[in-house]
Amino acid sequence: MSAPQPYPNPSVPGAQPPAQPRNGLGTAGFVLGLIGLVFSPIPFVGVVAWPLVILGFIFSLLGFLRARRGEATNKGLSVAGIVCSAVGLVICILWAAAFGEAVNDVNEEANREVTVQYEVTGDAPSVSISYTTFGDGNTSMNQADVTDLPWSKELTTKGLFKGGSLTVSTGSQGGSVTCTVTVDGEDTKSSTASGEFSTASCDGFSS
Repeated sequence: MSAPQPYPNPSVPGAQPPAQPRNGLGTAGFVLGLIGLVFSPIPFVGVVAWPLVILGFIFSLLGFLRARRGEATNKGLSVAGIVCSAVGLVICILWAAAFGEAVNDVNEEANREVTVQYEVTGDAPSVSISYTTFGDGNTSMNQADVTDLPWSKELTTKGLFKGGSLTVSTGSQGGSVTCTVTVDGEDTKSSTASGEFSTASCDGFSS
């Protein structure tokens, strides 16, 4: 049985201290993961976090494995890098999912059809009717003089529906009028007026 070898004594001239294991991968992974974690919650700027947290996770994991094999001394720093990178990656995934859902909602809204039903009732012998709908690039403005009530009109608009208006005015013969607006089958607005040169207005509605 051979005698144990003594450790080198740095105080002895010519003695060499033991070589320290390298730890560059773990350090690089921690730095990348930390920077990616900081950037990940920031809108738009967070896109740069994707490669940072992915590389940070890979480098930190490699540094952790090297530390377990005794080839590096920064096991704690590597673990911190793995945690920072993983949290940053989760935040990036959540942002991407939220952005994708918002894009889908916008596309659905842009392709949605809205049916608007205008209706005027009452006993006025003659009325002047103005009606408007505002859509995404689809605006309709119309006017009609009506001597026979009830009156109704159905319009269909495609895209982002921004509302509209229905205005009914009586003439010199007076009478009563009621305007009603229905959007996709639901009563949205109603107004009544009576007397000479009176106006019933239904506006400020949307789907």
